[in-house]
Amino acid sequence: MSLNVEGTPGYSYGRADVTRSPVSEQDLADLKASVLFGEDDERALLAAGEVLEDQVEDVLDVWYGFVASHPHLVRYFGPEGGEPNADYLARVRARFGRWILDTCRRPWDRAWLDYQEEIALRHHRTCKNRTDSVDAIDQIALRHIIAFVYPITATMRAFLEKGGASESEVDAMHQAWFKAVTLQVALWSRPYAGADW
Repeated sequence: MSLNVEGTPGYSYGRADVTRSPVSEQDLADLKASVLFGEDDERALLAAGEVLEDQVEDVLDVWYGFVASHPHLVRYFGPEGGEPNADYLARVRARFGRWILDTCRRPWDRAWLDYQEEIALRHHRTCKNRTDSVDAIDQIALRHIIAFVYPITATMRAFLEKGGASESEVDAMHQAWFKAVTLQVALWSRPYAGADW
């Protein structure tokens, strides 16, 4: 699968108009150290990207099924007390799929940091709903973003196992995925924490 942005509305990776992240390269290096992310994890993530390439839609089916089955989560895709917006769900789903492969394949450089900032702002009231011009609850509660680390990590192992890798290779890919997701959620917490981040 190509990482071409065509056909993914609102996809912002590498765009010049994306907000520059205030997170420094040293901050990123420190976060990588905090989650014990190293060169072996980089290699394992690349391998995971190869395994997941043809399974993205299946992964999204599991994750969206989880969100749809929990009213306290799906409510963020519509106005307070209203029905979820199906078009909004579909646009976010496409970007979510891109994010899976970007997590595995993109270098964690300045463009990637800026992309993480954009994702953070789209969950926070700073920019939520703006990209898709929708009427929906204006901020996803940080507690749900943090809690979502578990389902999107736990459910990933079954997909990684389908690539025919050894158990130790699957373990390495799964641990690298877990570290990468944890690190990104830490970055996404920045707008919520403000100066205390």
